[in-house]
Amino acid sequence: MDFSPTSTAHRRLAHLARQRFVEGLCAGLSALDRTVHDFLTELMGQTATQRDMQLRRDAWMGHQAHRKTWVEHLGRAWRESLAPPPVTGRGTLNASKAFDGLELLGDDVLENKIIASRMALTLTEHVAAPFDAARQRTQHLEGRELAGTDILRPETLCLHLVEQWLEVGLQRDHLQMVIDPLQRELAALALAQYQALVKLYDEQGVVAQDDLRARVRRAAAGPNTGSPGEPPPASGPVGLASQALQQSRAALGRPTEFAPTRQAASAFMPPPPGMRGQPAMAGMGSPLVRARQRAQGVMMQLRRLLTQPTTGYDMVKAPPASAALAHALAAHRVSADSYYSDVATLVEDYSPQAVVRVASAVRERSVEFKKKASTASEKAIIEVVALMFQSILSEDRIPPSVRVWFARLQVPVLRVALAEPEFFSNLTHPARQLIDRMGACVLGFDASSINGSALEAEIRRIVQVIEQYPETGQRVFQLVHDEFEKFLAKFLTEKQGTSRIVSVAQQVEQRETLAIQYTIELRALLKDMPVRDEIREFLFKTWAEVLAMSAVRDGAQHASTAAFKRAAADLVWAAGAKPNRADRALVIQNLPALLQSLRQGLALIGVAGPEQDAQIKGITDTLADAFLSKTASIPQAHIDAMAKRLANLEDYIGDEALGDMPLSADNIEMLLGIDASSIHVIADNGAPVQDDMVAWAQQLPLGTWFTLDHNGASTQVQYAWHSQRKQLHLFATRDGGSYLIQLRRLGAYLQAGLLVAQEEESLTLRATRDALIKLDANPERLLG
Repeated sequence: MDFSPTSTAHRRLAHLARQRFVEGLCAGLSALDRTVHDFLTELMGQTATQRDMQLRRDAWMGHQAHRKTWVEHLGRAWRESLAPPPVTGRGTLNASKAFDGLELLGDDVLENKIIASRMALTLTEHVAAPFDAARQRTQHLEGRELAGTDILRPETLCLHLVEQWLEVGLQRDHLQMVIDPLQRELAALALAQYQALVKLYDEQGVVAQDDLRARVRRAAAGPNTGSPGEPPPASGPVGLASQALQQSRAALGRPTEFAPTRQAASAFMPPPPGMRGQPAMAGMGSPLVRARQRAQGVMMQLRRLLTQPTTGYDMVKAPPASAALAHALAAHRVSADSYYSDVATLVEDYSPQAVVRVASAVRERSVEFKKKASTASEKAIIEVVALMFQSILSEDRIPPSVRVWFARLQVPVLRVALAEPEFFSNLTHPARQLIDRMGACVLGFDASSINGSALEAEIRRIVQVIEQYPETGQRVFQLVHDEFEKFLAKFLTEKQGTSRIVSVAQQVEQRETLAIQYTIELRALLKDMPVRDEIREFLFKTWAEVLAMSAVRDGAQHASTAAFKRAAADLVWAAGAKPNRADRALVIQNLPALLQSLRQGLALIGVAGPEQDAQIKGITDTLADAFLSKTASIPQAHIDAMAKRLANLEDYIGDEALGDMPLSADNIEMLLGIDASSIHVIADNGAPVQDDMVAWAQQLPLGTWFTLDHNGASTQVQYAWHSQRKQLHLFATRDGGSYLIQLRRLGAYLQAGLLVAQEEESLTLRATRDALIKLDANPERLLG
């Protein structure tokens, strides 16, 4: 069946295709709704904080009340979107819609678009290939681009879903709660419908507009069959490469040309939910969310470029490298040491001039590899990897001695890229992670401070290990990445001053953790005992601190710690009712030793002088009153059981995540008796902080450099250490200073922009962006 664009039959077929697409989506709405119901039901059964449990109950009840209405409204909205948009003579939307980008958007509208755009990113990742095929063939039938509100676009599907969720009375916060399983189910549903749409077009003989053979025929014939007002589509591999770049940007809703800087790129992001009423150019969500979305956008552009018909790269399972290329790569591995040494005498020469020579050599080697390649996809991969390393080697903030070793990773990374398509779609691929981690750690050093250092030696060792492996894949990169992380944790804290602070901070966290756990156990032990409130308060608030301090300083089974535990049991017994003379005599006999133990414990935690006397007086008054009490006494068996459990308490307490702990220079000095004046302690001050900022603080990678604005002074710091439970975080300055920051305060600093990463993008992501910019300006080089 021969289809030439824009006839009535063609438009009718396109409309029929949309109808089937929408009906298929609507048929899957019940499964979509059931996914949300099952997820919320399962969530209800999980243990969480009281606040989270209440939020989950509210979400479940809200969904139960409105789920039927939501399904009906969403199905109607999708069906109503089948009405074709008004078209002008230029093939665009009418004037009232042509200025959508300039209209003032309300907060709710903007919020909806933000959530829908995030969902659309995930959806597009799953349906990229069939969506592209369906889009191209529909455009061929209608002779114009899909409208921005076309139901075939993933962003339109998602926007209707979000709008109808809110329209029926469901809450936006509850949508955020279920968004992960919801968008996964929607992606599976949409994938099936896009595939069915492509099958329908195949049965009707519709040829995709971007099919290579069709493009060549149209270019030879001369007429322009693209959108009205557009130039004729370019033919040949170069034209397809250029158009693939344009299509990738259009599919992402990006401007036609790449933003030349990271700042310019972020300018196109909508505002965050917490910035209602502020200018729309302020940014979207937390910096972490914005960075992830920009990263996903870059990787999607790269993926679209490599999977265009001209290159035909299989992003699921790559074919083996052609024989000539495989032989050339193997030969390079065998002769890597001599090759690079001949180029720039790398063993001795770490100068900027050496970097220039190495960069030129690896570029020449890439040209040679490209000549050996037998397929378009191999040539494209070689070019993209070469451009990425060209960007890395031009980063003058990385010391030359490190860049010359980074250069040697180009060929091992090329081997990975040829064999593992995941390298081009997964930001957490071990090869990317390794380069990013090494790059992030060295960006803050100058050449003089890193040359000959342990860090430079470790990077050199890692590169040589990778080069020597016969098969370079994820396994070896993951292996050396894990080794580098272990090295980094030691390297960043090996300075004597930093090591001492880390030791102190670890003990601070351990002490505070034990204090909370001892308090919990004491409460459990005394739950059913008739113990006076004064004694309970003393044990919970004071003596738990004594037990924790002793356990940290001397050990949980040390004699002094055991004595303090026994004192707790003795105090409980002494403060109970004493109806018989023998018990009262025993209390009087043991009282001096008990009070002496209590004074020693109070002194251990810094309670001395009048404050200590006041506490001891309160206890003695309570004990004296117990002599006259007529209440029931505490059975000796209960006291013995309490003493036994206290003696072995560490065997029972858990290692669950605990709340924030008090922190100050004073309690650091008290813990180990050191002068803490050189440590800048930034403790939690109760400032409000968003949960996602706290989560971000817990994900910061060690070795990353930041600019810290503290008390009006701006300082360059490197993230050096975090405690086991990530409640304490240490940042070191170049001159040996240290900032010890509590978790929630760290989240507050990130939220307020007082702690800013010096690099918004990872090294390989920035290199990927730079490669795409170069290909945008010079697409001929991709396959040339």
